[in-house]
Amino acid sequence: MEINLGKLAFDIDFHPSDNLVAAGLITGHLHLYRYSPDTVPVRLLEVHAHTESCRAARFINSGRALLTGSSDCSILATDVETGSTIARVDNAHESAVNRLINLTESTVVSGDNDGCIKAQARSEFSEDELLSVVLMKNGRKVVCGSQTGIILLYSWGCFKDCSDQFTDLSSNSIDAMLKLNEDRIITGSENRIINLVGILPNRVIQPIAEHSEYPVEGLAFSHDRKFLGSIAYDQMLKLWDLDNILQGSRNKNKFKWSD
Repeated sequence: MEINLGKLAFDIDFHPSDNLVAAGLITGHLHLYRYSPDTVPVRLLEVHAHTESCRAARFINSGRALLTGSSDCSILATDVETGSTIARVDNAHESAVNRLINLTESTVVSGDNDGCIKAQARSEFSEDELLSVVLMKNGRKVVCGSQTGIILLYSWGCFKDCSDQFTDLSSNSIDAMLKLNEDRIITGSENRIINLVGILPNRVIQPIAEHSEYPVEGLAFSHDRKFLGSIAYDQMLKLWDLDNILQGSRNKNKFKWSD
């Protein structure tokens, strides 16, 4: 299943309980789509949320609102039903807002281009550019994907230096990560491949999909984990049948997916 967004997408997020997916675009627009396995996806909302690119998008408040962050340094909350503005912070950061992560129903962490995180802790400087991050092993390990394809592991509370590291098979930048369970993650890389990766023991288990000829820039799960969403520079949002692509890796045959 594919959705032509018309412009480059920087981030995607799925509704926590409904078949809705949101995309933040380079134009500053926010798109919201309803999808179904048996029908063509329908766009429900198009909001010009920011004057510059929309770098991050997250559903909040049980899916009733969408929070977006922009390179214009603003953060906006938009009503999912009406598309109207709920709240706006124009100078949320001193630099471009690049990431939003939900901690609780009422707490969101934001990060910017200068490495500022409005949260609790910060690691020591890394010589490699860190592009993606997930929390693993029941909160005990922080796993980061880097520009050079190295996956770094930090122990929670011990951020001075990484505790372990290993190299992705592609040796290309790891731009996106998703936690599948406490032992496995899904990564999206510069070489356009989506990989299944094991953490402690550390290993690249197998490629499971290929988005297009462009680098994979974002990954997200649907609320029921039936679909894996991916975005790249081809301006397409792709929804993969997650059972199909994981079944392909379990069988160790050539992976299959449905469009």
